[in-house]
Amino acid sequence: MDEIRIISEPPFSKDITVFFGFPGSGLVGSIAVQYLVDSLGYKYLGGITGRLFPPVAMMMEGVISSPIRIYGKDDCVAVVSDIPIPPEDCYDLTQALLDRFSEHRIKEVAVIAGIVTNSGEKRVFGVGSEPKNLDTIREFVDVLPMGSISGMAGSILSECKARGIPAIGLLGETVNVPDPRSAVAVLEKVNKIFEFDIDVEKLLTEAESIEESMQRIAEQMSGNEDESEPVKIEHLPMYG
Repeated sequence: MDEIRIISEPPFSKDITVFFGFPGSGLVGSIAVQYLVDSLGYKYLGGITGRLFPPVAMMMEGVISSPIRIYGKDDCVAVVSDIPIPPEDCYDLTQALLDRFSEHRIKEVAVIAGIVTNSGEKRVFGVGSEPKNLDTIREFVDVLPMGSISGMAGSILSECKARGIPAIGLLGETVNVPDPRSAVAVLEKVNKIFEFDIDVEKLLTEAESIEESMQRIAEQMSGNEDESEPVKIEHLPMYG
């Protein structure tokens, strides 16, 4: 069996823009890109399997789905993952994905991810594989003057630069818990940059629900003086 198997229908156009969303800080990438896919009615094209990935099958409304999925609509393609990719496997998966999409003409790659800060704000930071790519988003984002981007987001952006593929990164300011508010902030920038019309109201409502649930958990834990008494953890929505 192959290390990585991409089993997918081809995109709907020969010239494509590719969005990537992988789990990371705040799950911003996977939340945002999955919401983009659902909101704009992208079609499921296929999935990715192989020995590199854990034996996990996702289920959506009773139907089995790949934990790493490819969607498409018009001249856009989106890759969304529910599972984090180990650092040692990021390079191989990046190569496989860009090799497959390079069978078409990639107009641009957009990587969405989270970045942890201590400010508590929901700013969106932008990076570009080249100055001209950064210039296309500079008016919509805060430019990161210095730093590093790890995981699949960093791997994809680095490989795009090496291959001469135009690429941008949109990094939502977040914390290390599921953060749909950060995903909303990024999607609002996506709407402006790509002239989409993604309605983020539902995601905002879900953000409020998550925050209320987490607040109740914190209150339960802080008030649980008897260590033998179990803390009731309420169900949190699942994203990705």
